[in-house]
Amino acid sequence: MKKLFKILLSVLGLLIATLIVLYFIYNKPLPKSEISNDADVLAQKMLDALHYNKYKNARYFEWSFAGGSHSYKWDKKAGIVIVKWDDYIVDLNLNDTYLSIVTKKDKEVTAKEAKDVLNTAWDYFNNDSFWLVAPFKVFDKGTTRSIVDLEDGTKGLMVTYGFGGTTPGDSYVWKLNEKGLPISYQMWVKIIPVGGLKATWDNWKKMENGVYLPSSHKLGPITLSMGDIRSYNQ
Repeated sequence: MKKLFKILLSVLGLLIATLIVLYFIYNKPLPKSEISNDADVLAQKMLDALHYNKYKNARYFEWSFAGGSHSYKWDKKAGIVIVKWDDYIVDLNLNDTYLSIVTKKDKEVTAKEAKDVLNTAWDYFNNDSFWLVAPFKVFDKGTTRSIVDLEDGTKGLMVTYGFGGTTPGDSYVWKLNEKGLPISYQMWVKIIPVGGLKATWDNWKKMENGVYLPSSHKLGPITLSMGDIRSYNQ
């Protein structure tokens, strides 16, 4: 037992040391940025490239996340999203949480459990929908936009969320192609200790109602699939 304990301690120590090394290698400070009208112009260019006018009129969005373990059908017009994971199905009312409905396969849901499940559904939706429609949220209430000089000499768009969502205060630096389509962003977010982590936004698909949505993202060796994405109006 003592020998096994020493081995476990050694492995744990090696893991911690590796994480510390990776942190210092990949962690980047939040870059300096300049708030100006140019940032709003760049943000609008991105929205135009993604057919924002189609997004405003889009009603339904369907996708999945976390390897398909979270699935969604969002009625944007009605403010209702059906969230499914494990044995839970939540009809989440985004305008009035008290009108939401929680069901669990073959089991009764207590009031305490329903409250916890609703909070989880909100967190899942806030996170997983951001990976679907983040570019369309650059002018959301509470956001600020600024210009960042990127390493390749181009201009990046920094969007900082002052409030709202699950983790207000997060910042994202978007890299766009010459047409304004997002290629990737770097994240400075509370839930990830490494600043500047990069995720791709370059696998776009045009939906049946004309909206452009990402079908997947890559974070290093990890691919985040958005599942069978759909957006339609009827």
